[in-house]
Amino acid sequence: EQLKRLETYRKEFLGNVSHELKTPIFNIQGYILTLLEGGLEDPKVNRDYLHRAEKSVDRMISIVEDLQSISQLETGELELEYDQFDINSVIRDVIDAQELKARTKGITLDFRDAEVGPVIVVADKFRIRQVLVNLVVNSVKYGKENGETRIKVYDAGVNIHIEVADNGIGINKEHLPRLFERFYRVDKSRSREMGGTGLGLSIVKHIIEAHGQTITVMSTEGAGSVFTFTLKKHA
Repeated sequence: EQLKRLETYRKEFLGNVSHELKTPIFNIQGYILTLLEGGLEDPKVNRDYLHRAEKSVDRMISIVEDLQSISQLETGELELEYDQFDINSVIRDVIDAQELKARTKGITLDFRDAEVGPVIVVADKFRIRQVLVNLVVNSVKYGKENGETRIKVYDAGVNIHIEVADNGIGINKEHLPRLFERFYRVDKSRSREMGGTGLGLSIVKHIIEAHGQTITVMSTEGAGSVFTFTLKKHA
């Protein structure tokens, strides 16, 4: 049974990788053929199609880099660089970086502990920032117009809990068990239209688990989602 499950997972994974890479490859092929068939001499077309091809190349690079990150995290090849840092400061940086994108949808980024003093954790600062960026970007991407994303940090003894909650479109409970799988998309057509590699939440889970910590999700369709992960508190 275990071998059957692994074989099914392998086939599904390879199919997903092929599908994700096929779109940008075909796009690039189409742009190059258009240029070769006369578009290169047309100043209205040549730069536009080269820019489009560049975007498709960037998408392929993102997919390959995300796959490489997951592979390194799974095999332990990617060594975490532990440091002591203020998690509140990192959250504020992430909010500042994503505020413009959130504002275009009328979404408010609310950090409840923004005025509280430093909360020192022991973790890989770069990777934890990556986790927060993924969670905040997702909450904005699937948020409702004029909605809200709330981030809260609270003490839980030896650990610190970080919560990223929104009042967005939410996720049906049938999808929750597979949400952190590579390439798993709740709404495939809509997700691809909105960009992303389909690997973000899988990377998030691997980073948190590489720290020996946990991440959970609670969601109600139509009402929003809450992602909570733990980090070791500096003694």
